[in-house]
Amino acid sequence: MATGIVAPSGNAASASKLSFEELRAALRQVGEERYHHKHPFHLLMHDGKLSRGQLQAWALNRYYYQSIIPVKDSIILSRAPDPSFRRIWRKRIVDHDGDEERNGGILRWIKLAEVTGINRDRVVRADEILPATRFIGNEYLHLVRTRSFLECVASSLTELFSRDLIALRIEKLRLHYPWLASGLDYFEARLTEAPEDAAFALQYVFDHAATRAEQESVIDALRAKCDILWAQLDALYFAYVEPGWPPPGAFRIESGAKHGDGKHG
Repeated sequence: MATGIVAPSGNAASASKLSFEELRAALRQVGEERYHHKHPFHLLMHDGKLSRGQLQAWALNRYYYQSIIPVKDSIILSRAPDPSFRRIWRKRIVDHDGDEERNGGILRWIKLAEVTGINRDRVVRADEILPATRFIGNEYLHLVRTRSFLECVASSLTELFSRDLIALRIEKLRLHYPWLASGLDYFEARLTEAPEDAAFALQYVFDHAATRAEQESVIDALRAKCDILWAQLDALYFAYVEPGWPPPGAFRIESGAKHGDGKHG
């Protein structure tokens, strides 16, 4: 995606601030180049070429990431001095943890994993996830603990692109893996949750990045988040696609779930 915007090299402090549209375009360019919609693991998924076992490995490992999202957002809340910000941001925790009236994203993801054939207790224990999955997820928590508050908020801006990927994923999973249809509640909810969250975060970083240098830090934080998501899929691909070397203690694909395109479960 060509935007005509070139990040300054070494002179961000003296460069002019980007307008709202320029900043959004720069962030979208990061997504076009680095978001995990182009990762080979996702391309295989969307082409219907993953086996049931590979989908199980994905659901199991991705659960760990899902489980830390409300932890990540709680850390951001704990760093927020503005009550108006906290009132809006805490919605994200409810979206994932749920409340007395509705299930959240974590329970919806467990449902998806169960539909692939993984027992709920096995999913929640997370003792079969890849070491890289745990390390990469914890790196996201480290990011929001140690970077500037503005960068923490900006790291959530993968939600600018996630709706398109989620819509595509729902379509492709229903087409190629119809046996997963009853487990897609997580993605359907995110079709509305993600754009709402992205709109707030984008406006916040634009309003609070006082200099071009701070705007560049916002863009860099989004790159870091994209790297985290990409690295998660690198680990899955290495362990369960090519060369297919899961480490000791990690989930093993059962022989009956190794082959085929997964269309019939």
